[in-house]
Amino acid sequence: MSTRREARECSLRMLYMLDNCAIKFDDVCNYLSEYLPKRESYKIFAINLFKGVCENKQNIDFFINLYTKNWELERMAVVDRNIIRLATYEIMATPDISVNVIINEAVEISKKFSTKDSSKFINGVLDKLKIIRTQKIVE
Repeated sequence: MSTRREARECSLRMLYMLDNCAIKFDDVCNYLSEYLPKRESYKIFAINLFKGVCENKQNIDFFINLYTKNWELERMAVVDRNIIRLATYEIMATPDISVNVIINEAVEISKKFSTKDSSKFINGVLDKLKIIRTQKIVE
């Protein structure tokens, strides 16, 4: 059964490959097509998240840097950085999904794909980034 979590995890895999393996955008989509959720709506959700992060990366990274004093993106673990990017994009672009749900999903995904301390770090960063939605910095 497909879920939004599966879609987010797939998007994370795609972002990881793009960020860490120097693979081209189209190739990432092709390589990871087997991980895409089976249900069409979740497949579309996963691809839209991936594309959205890629297309808005500069803006996303600007906000992350704004709210992570003394933590440059390059110093973050690749997985953590991309979980934060993914969740930041969702906060910016999916007003129909609760910010708390987005943060919870990011924390749970970090527990699966990253270190035991990453979930606390990601939760703290995303808690600061909630302001993007609550103050309508980004429409």
